[in-house]
Amino acid sequence: MSKQMVMILLVISAIAEGTQSLQLNAGNWGASFEVETKKETVTNLQFYFHDILSGKNPSAVQVTQPIDKSKSFSTLFGEITMADDPLTETPDPKSKLLGRAQGLYASSCQQELGLMMVLSYSFIDGPYNGSSFTILGKNSAMNPVREMPIVGGTGLFRLARGYALAKTYWFDPTTGDAIVGYNVTLFH
Repeated sequence: MSKQMVMILLVISAIAEGTQSLQLNAGNWGASFEVETKKETVTNLQFYFHDILSGKNPSAVQVTQPIDKSKSFSTLFGEITMADDPLTETPDPKSKLLGRAQGLYASSCQQELGLMMVLSYSFIDGPYNGSSFTILGKNSAMNPVREMPIVGGTGLFRLARGYALAKTYWFDPTTGDAIVGYNVTLFH
């Protein structure tokens, strides 16, 4: 029996039973099914993010500037920065390298220094080697503690969700260099 004939029979059956009982399915392009899942794992991570814009080998570089610098001086609205920032065990830049935060952040607010963070935090050490999680959300950079959403992950963090709390440990207003402490909670 052709797929068209099956669909016609399903529609006729649904009409005969009343439209209240009509259940839509995914058709030919997908399937839904129930899955038995194990209990979720909760992982807490603490590390330091080193965003270095100065020097001979910066870990972050500005790729666009605000159109009107005079209007956006305090918020940097329109600026986009590409980052490949080291993640370390302590605030000391020479401490153990745990991984890297790679992606971009953009000044997306006109009333405050608010950054849209689009970064993958990839790990190269210990049990999380080869795993990553992604932050996609607003970082109100002038707040003492910022909360940002975790929207996915790979490896041990596949299908992760959660949140990251960020607190500035050190900031140089002349260069824009910063060290930020992260406390991350992942559900996976």
